[in-house]
Amino acid sequence: MKDKVIIITGASSGIGLACARDFASRGAKISLAARSADKLSKIEEELTASGHEVLVTPTDVSREEDCKVLIEQTVKRFGKIDVLVNNAGISMRALFKDLDLSVLRQLMDVNFWGTVYCTKHALPHLLETKGSVVGVSSIAGFIGLPGRTGYSASKFAMHGFLQTLRTENLKTGLHVLIAAPGFTASNVRKAALTADGSNQGETPRAEDKMMSAEEVARHLAKAILKRKRTLILTFKEGKLTVFLSKWWPSLVEKLSYSHMAKEPDSPFK
Repeated sequence: MKDKVIIITGASSGIGLACARDFASRGAKISLAARSADKLSKIEEELTASGHEVLVTPTDVSREEDCKVLIEQTVKRFGKIDVLVNNAGISMRALFKDLDLSVLRQLMDVNFWGTVYCTKHALPHLLETKGSVVGVSSIAGFIGLPGRTGYSASKFAMHGFLQTLRTENLKTGLHVLIAAPGFTASNVRKAALTADGSNQGETPRAEDKMMSAEEVARHLAKAILKRKRTLILTFKEGKLTVFLSKWWPSLVEKLSYSHMAKEPDSPFK
């Protein structure tokens, strides 16, 4: 990754922050985007103090103009783009029958449209470098997770978009990676939206037993360098689930329901 220019959205915490640190340590020039200017500033100070080249741009990926500015600022600073990591995302936890539709729209705006906006404006530059478009997705993009209608819908939409983009660019040299980290220790569940759009606050899962964001970043780096099509992490909740969903979908539905119903304060039993 030496001297590669990499844009990472959702870079202020979790997988995005871990990727920023990991990719910078490999010699990449990092362009970081997130909504929190304060958090970005602290990350910029940390990475700059370690001798890394970094640009930060406060960005709300649900706004196309913000995404356009992010791309323009990156090219202005570094002259090119080699990798776009669409990592910004939000989750939810509520039954669809109880869900305010504004919550579903918000998830689509961030998770799906954020990916579309950033990719659209970065694509001309990525085609010049025969670079990589990365979508940080979820197992929820392969199977419908109960209590996460908006989240699964947004990730399925992301998959359809990126798979089609890959096919359209079979002869251009563009690399498209769909990455499903599985359950990863991060603040995504704490910030997950409930039925009325308020933050969940406390995670319903044992974060200390999950794969760390740092480990996910290492796997992502390897997948980008190898130009892999798909990255699915964890065995039981990742690879096995995706495999079974193709051959025994009814079983996966029952297992998914049972698994999610075991969460504390689950919206269904």
